[in-house]
Amino acid sequence: MIRDFALPDLGEGLTESEIVAWRVAVGDHVELNQIIADIETAKAVVELPSPFTGTVTALHAAEGETVNVGAPLFSCDTGDGSAPERGDEAASAPAPAAATAAAPAERETDAAPGPNLVGYGARDEGGPKRRPRRTALADDLVPPVPDTGHAAIGTEPAEVLASETRRAERPRSTPPVRKLARDLGIELEQVTGTGERGLITRADVELAASGGQIIPPPTEARPAARPAETRIPIRGVRKHTAAAMVRSAFTAPHVTEFLTVDVTGTMELLRGIRDDRAFAGHKVTPLAVVAKALCIAARRTPEVNARWDEQAQEIVQFGAVNLGIAAATERGLVVPNIKGAERMTLIELADAVTALAETARAGRTGPADLSGGTISITNIGVFGIDAGTPILNPGEAAILAMGAVRRQPWEHRGEIALREIMTLSLSFDHRLVDGAQGSRFLADIGAILREPGLALTMA
Repeated sequence: MIRDFALPDLGEGLTESEIVAWRVAVGDHVELNQIIADIETAKAVVELPSPFTGTVTALHAAEGETVNVGAPLFSCDTGDGSAPERGDEAASAPAPAAATAAAPAERETDAAPGPNLVGYGARDEGGPKRRPRRTALADDLVPPVPDTGHAAIGTEPAEVLASETRRAERPRSTPPVRKLARDLGIELEQVTGTGERGLITRADVELAASGGQIIPPPTEARPAARPAETRIPIRGVRKHTAAAMVRSAFTAPHVTEFLTVDVTGTMELLRGIRDDRAFAGHKVTPLAVVAKALCIAARRTPEVNARWDEQAQEIVQFGAVNLGIAAATERGLVVPNIKGAERMTLIELADAVTALAETARAGRTGPADLSGGTISITNIGVFGIDAGTPILNPGEAAILAMGAVRRQPWEHRGEIALREIMTLSLSFDHRLVDGAQGSRFLADIGAILREPGLALTMA
């Protein structure tokens, strides 16, 4: 039986995704929950598992193509007509009589009832199963299959053999390299890979884009002619971020306050933690201390941990601090959040920040981690920047930017001394937070960073 797998409902208001890379090709055998593709939503790149076992007969979208929710992604011959092991009815239930008399290449569309994409896929544990609905008009409801260079549904053996030959000749490269090639207008079939086992590398694509000429050593090199302009499609994470920032900037009245703080006490605390064997394996950074200070200060000024409900005309104050940490990735800015950060110790927060950053850099942050944030931090200090005016994450009342830590002359105990200094920048929604509340919140964070022991008096 030929089964069509449609892109499931992604949740969080997302209606489409881009195919970053296929993990299978026409003719491949796939197992239940085997990863078949990497797809990019407006928030993250996630792995898509197969909901059934069978042989791939068609891929309905090419890499780089955007697919709408409900549109078919790939087709699979399940062989025995069994339904995907997903749900709540017995998969072994007998098929209707009409189905028994159907043509050999019987086709069904597997449109999921709406689970989130993260973790989506068939479950292979025991229990009751559910068979998808059948319809006599199923063939008419399937959109036309675009010409992607792969064998279509119902191919003859010769066509399948040809598709396997094409798959064997398909250039080997990684998703970022394929994206670079698309942006530069380079056909990978025309590029010779110099990597291991013929892998096409970024340098191979850039060499092809420069006309295939060998670039001389740096001591003899002359600046290459730059194109008059380069056009980069706006999609995925960057598209979502742009829309969100515009919406936030023109909806919430932003106010930004700045506070320059002597953080020598915090830096001495961190040096002591790094030298203590009890904390070996934990990466405790200034960001972790700022995060802990923010959670303590938010308890004293709950107005900053809130959102504006326009429809209900209410201010919603959150009981938990779901702390967003802005992360710059190759695909753009993402702000995953740490759920219940106010309940964590400094070490627990440090571990959570480290895990969050590693996941974001790998492009594997899931939509669940990108939603539900209540207040955010952006660390612009890692770029050597002292201060700025951060834009609020939509739906949040405040965002704190922490600047670089610099050794500079500073008044200390009545004398001038070299101290470690940081500037904090707090933007807040003036509908929810007035000047006094924002100032008190920022001053509390500064006080903890100046003298970490004060946290004991504020908790």
